[in-house]
Amino acid sequence: MASNSQVTRVFFQASGLTCSMCSNSINKSLRTLDFVDKITADVRNYTFEVSFKDGSQVDFDRIKKKVEDAGFSIGDFKATIYLSNNRLTGDQTIKIGNSTLLIVNGKDQALHGNITVRFLDRGFVSSKEYKASSISKSSTEAGNYHVRI
Repeated sequence: MASNSQVTRVFFQASGLTCSMCSNSINKSLRTLDFVDKITADVRNYTFEVSFKDGSQVDFDRIKKKVEDAGFSIGDFKATIYLSNNRLTGDQTIKIGNSTLLIVNGKDQALHGNITVRFLDRGFVSSKEYKASSISKSSTEAGNYHVRI
């Protein structure tokens, strides 16, 4: 499925945080990405919301790497994507910039407006959840991601 699509923001939960200094470390690392506009952290829930500059090309792997470079991992990762006038008819792909999102367990539905997808691949969910999923048995090339709506 190709469309006018844009990643507007991502939400993720970081694993291993113990204090506000940990949160600052992730925040500082993410700010080095040229496509990041704003970062909001919720230290109590270990979550981050990252919004992006208009028209920028978001690189999910670079976000994950920046969190890992700060000494932490991602336990849950969701992206809000704007789609215009698409029809989902099961497992399909969405092309966004250099990324391809494979929607798993998709249901027949219209997709228009802001849609939130949850990433299912290694490094975007807890290792326990990843090992228990069928995703762990399939290979993924760089820039290709399994997601669920």
